[in-house]
Amino acid sequence: MLVAGFAAGPLRANCYLLAPSAGGECVVVDPGEEVGEPLTAALAEHALVPVALLATHGHPDHIGSAAALARAHDVPLHLHPADADWHDGPFEALTEGTLTVAGLDVTVLGVPGHTPGSVAFTVTAGEGGRLVLTGDTLFAGSIGRSGDRGAGAELERSLRTKLLTLADDTVVLPGHGPATTIGRERAGNPFLPGAGV
Repeated sequence: MLVAGFAAGPLRANCYLLAPSAGGECVVVDPGEEVGEPLTAALAEHALVPVALLATHGHPDHIGSAAALARAHDVPLHLHPADADWHDGPFEALTEGTLTVAGLDVTVLGVPGHTPGSVAFTVTAGEGGRLVLTGDTLFAGSIGRSGDRGAGAELERSLRTKLLTLADDTVVLPGHGPATTIGRERAGNPFLPGAGV
């Protein structure tokens, strides 16, 4: 499985490309602000063609380029409807379940709290590795804020019931900052419910 990522925009939000391998279809996760040039370079480097855009939530640093990219590549944006008012174009409603796209089975987990429509995506690599793309719900050493229209209790529940139930070796690809693992965060993230136990 091919995973490529880069940070872009004023808030350095992570954008990811996922594909079974180079030289084929891919999905773009969180096409945020100012991703045009680095995304074009990554697509060319790996000979990838985007077939869908996935959004972990509706904040502009995560979907700021989505409308333009959807038009340019003639691909849909998948966004949870609870975050739809942040997006000014068409989208396909994203809800919990499994979405098969670009040859990948992507499981959508509802993780409201940072925003009402926050989701995480889990993918199992062909080699048996597990990934979770957490957006702004879980970071290396931190968690998302529950301001704006989010709610602290919802965020805590999402972390406890959706993300901390994943295997320790699951690689976490967050919306900002470096990758980590569920096990590392379970053991040492001071903001997680029940961390260190």
